[in-house]
Amino acid sequence: MTGEQRRVLRCPNAGEPVEHLPLCPLWLCRRCGQPWPCGAAKLALLAEYQDKRASRFLYVAGCLHDAIDDLHRLNPAETGTAAGMFDRFLGWPARHTKSHGLATTRAVEIEET
Repeated sequence: MTGEQRRVLRCPNAGEPVEHLPLCPLWLCRRCGQPWPCGAAKLALLAEYQDKRASRFLYVAGCLHDAIDDLHRLNPAETGTAAGMFDRFLGWPARHTKSHGLATTRAVEIEET
């Protein structure tokens, strides 16, 4: 478990700057109140896992799993669609990888022929 993952599990002390980490079980950003991962959290995750894309996907996939459980437990009607939850947690990192853009471009070329 990385240092960033451990920080998700502890509460910040009073007066300590609050980072863009999830507030569980609501899965809102502790700092800006947006659905987590918010824009700033995404940037931080991209920077932290810059050379470890597989680790970034595994981390956010674990967060997705926990968020689905937490949000469904709080209010099953408001959990969101599977596609929406996937895009919120796993769709954005795929858009920031070089291989994703190449695969998408190649798929379009194949479909056009």
